[in-house]
Amino acid sequence: MADQYAQTGEDKRPTGIPAIQWEEPPEGPVVVLLDQTRLPAEEVELVCTDAPALVEAIRSLSVRGAPLLGIAGAYGVALAAARGFDVDEAAAALEGARPTAVNLSVGVRRAASAYRSAMAEGGDIGAAATAALAAARALHREDAEASARMAGHGLALLDELLPGGGHRILTHCNTGALVSGGEGTAFAVALRAHRAGRLRRLWVDETRPLLQGARLTAYEAARSGMAYTLLTDNAAGSLFAAGEVDAVLVGADRIAADGSVANKVGSYPLAVLARYHHVPFIVVAPTTTIDPETPDGAAIEVEQRPGYEVTEITAPQAPVTGAGGGLPVAPLGTQAYNPAFDVTPPELVTAIVTEEGVVSPVTAEALAGLGVGSRQVAS
Repeated sequence: MADQYAQTGEDKRPTGIPAIQWEEPPEGPVVVLLDQTRLPAEEVELVCTDAPALVEAIRSLSVRGAPLLGIAGAYGVALAAARGFDVDEAAAALEGARPTAVNLSVGVRRAASAYRSAMAEGGDIGAAATAALAAARALHREDAEASARMAGHGLALLDELLPGGGHRILTHCNTGALVSGGEGTAFAVALRAHRAGRLRRLWVDETRPLLQGARLTAYEAARSGMAYTLLTDNAAGSLFAAGEVDAVLVGADRIAADGSVANKVGSYPLAVLARYHHVPFIVVAPTTTIDPETPDGAAIEVEQRPGYEVTEITAPQAPVTGAGGGLPVAPLGTQAYNPAFDVTPPELVTAIVTEEGVVSPVTAEALAGLGVGSRQVAS
């Protein structure tokens, strides 16, 4: 089996470039992103000078992951304010860039609310822009703190469910530092287990069609010295059948009030496999991902991505021959079904791990007990 074994020594940062940062060069403030579409071949910074550039970065998945989208949305509002653009227009464009990830709208609304409050108090545009930036930086800091707390709660849950360590964890998509102000969500739990000497193996789904597992999670796991093995998504069933999976850890882009979880497409089949094989299926997400305004899974809007993401394969530095900028893998004119997410019902979720603690069993009452509704920011 071709795989990666754990490395000794100090853990490295998952990347040399922060996933997102606010900078103020002489020519004016900018939001600087690590362009995730270029990984793992190269680490390239993408500089956004206005909200439309950031919207395009979000849509193209140069910046992605629910918590990081919230941070990006907040910084986007602050950027529009600082550069004197229409804040309401920027906020609307940012909020609509990706419909499923609720963190994006939470971040946008938080910074926009700070801006509007400051304007209402004194009408000074400079002070309002400063207030929007302060809100964005606070959200960034809070997400990093939430990441650390989730990692602790998640490892404690794993140790409770699977005494003795030696955890073999299957994960899907990418949930590490590339999606967070800290070390991530589900990946942060696996990383904490690795540092504690209790991770035996991280199974990494490649996550078709855009290979966020292969390109990003494997990249972060390798940089962190973790023992990991990459597999095609449709090989997961054979791993379960062989008894090689102790727990499934995934993130979330939106959690409805009843506990239904929208996550990267392919998560629902893993939940079904986990239930059949009596393996815990654990969702790790900050409370900003819980949306009390969405009653159930049927009410979650699932983003539909372009068909060429399925009919073509895009890889950094690969020759461009297809209409979408990739290598065609299907006949010209082939139609493709390409939902970005699927929805897992609460009865298939063993637990939801948040920075506020663990919810298990997953019920509307238990989620409401976290008090999330009172922390949502009105538009």
